[in-house]
Amino acid sequence: MTAQTTSRPTPRTLAFDSGGTRCEAWHLPAAHDGLATAAGRPVVVMAHGLAGTRDSGLLPFAEAFAAAGLEVLLFDYRGFGGSDGTPRQVVSLAGQLEDYRAAMQAAAALPGVDPQRLVLWGISLAGGHVLSAAAGRDDVAAVVSAVPMVDGLAAARHALASYSLAEMGRSTLLGARSRVGRLAGRGPRMMPVVARPGQPGALTVAGAYEDYLSIAGPTWRNEIAADVTFELGGRHPMKAAAGVRCPVLVQIADFDRSAPPHAAAKAAFRARAEVRHYPGDHFDLFPGKPWHDNAVAHAVRFLTRHLAVASPVPTSLEEAARG
Repeated sequence: MTAQTTSRPTPRTLAFDSGGTRCEAWHLPAAHDGLATAAGRPVVVMAHGLAGTRDSGLLPFAEAFAAAGLEVLLFDYRGFGGSDGTPRQVVSLAGQLEDYRAAMQAAAALPGVDPQRLVLWGISLAGGHVLSAAAGRDDVAAVVSAVPMVDGLAAARHALASYSLAEMGRSTLLGARSRVGRLAGRGPRMMPVVARPGQPGALTVAGAYEDYLSIAGPTWRNEIAADVTFELGGRHPMKAAAGVRCPVLVQIADFDRSAPPHAAAKAAFRARAEVRHYPGDHFDLFPGKPWHDNAVAHAVRFLTRHLAVASPVPTSLEEAARG
C-alpha cells in the first residue's frame, strides 16, 4: 500500500445517464490506497437534500472521505445544478431515486473501484434515498444517513410545531394549483425553497433562510415547484430500512425542525444502525456550523472501521502458527 497523504483532491467533472437524462457529477480520487484491496478501492456516492446542488456545502464532506481513502462520486439530480432535465427545479422522488441508482452504477465503473464496496451517503432528503437505494443489495458496503427525512406524514405532523395553520394552508393551496397546472400541461408554479417566517416557501422556520444561503453554491436556485409538498407527503423510505444488509450510520440532530428526529430514530432501529446525536438543528451539520466537524469525523471513523482491510499475517508468524 502507498503512504497516506493529506493532499486535497481535485474534483473532475463527469456525466452519466439516468433514464435518458444526462446527470453531472464530480469525481474526487482517493488520496491513498489505505482502504484498497486487490479488487480496488471503495467508492462513496453522495447527493444533497431538498433542491440542493453538489456545490452547496457538500465538498468538505467529499474531501474528507477522499482523504480517508475512498473514491467519491458527488452528483446533481435531474433538473438541478449541472444536470440536464426539464422541467427545472421539480422534485420527483422516483426520479431522484433512479438518479441515485444510476450514480451507483457509474461509480462502480470508475477506474480502480471495487464495485462490490459501494458506500452511500445522503443528507436530509437524500438521507432517506440512501436507505431505499441500499435495501436488498449486497454490493453496498456501508450507508451514512445524515439528518434524514424518512417519513412524509411524520414530517407533516412535525411541521405543526413550527408552522402556523395559515402558513401550511397557503403552501397546500399553492401546491395544489401547481399540481393541477402540471397535469394540464401549463407547467409547475414555483415558490422559494427557503424564506423567512411568514413568507411563502418550502422551508420558512426561523433561521432556515440564512442557513441555506450560507452554503448555497453558484448553481443553486432558491425556487422549487410548489407541489413538492404533495410529493413529500407520500414518502416512506423508513419502510426500506429493514432491508439494508450493510452497516449503517444515522446522524440525528436532536432539535431538527425540518426532518423529525423521532422518525430518523425509528428508521435507525429498523436498519440496526449505529446512531450519533447532535444537539442542534437541521443545518447544523453543514460547513461553518457547530457540529460539522464532529459529523465528518464520526462518518470517517465509521467508514474506515467498516472498510478497513485486514493486515496480512507476517510470514514468520504464519510459519509459527503452522508449527
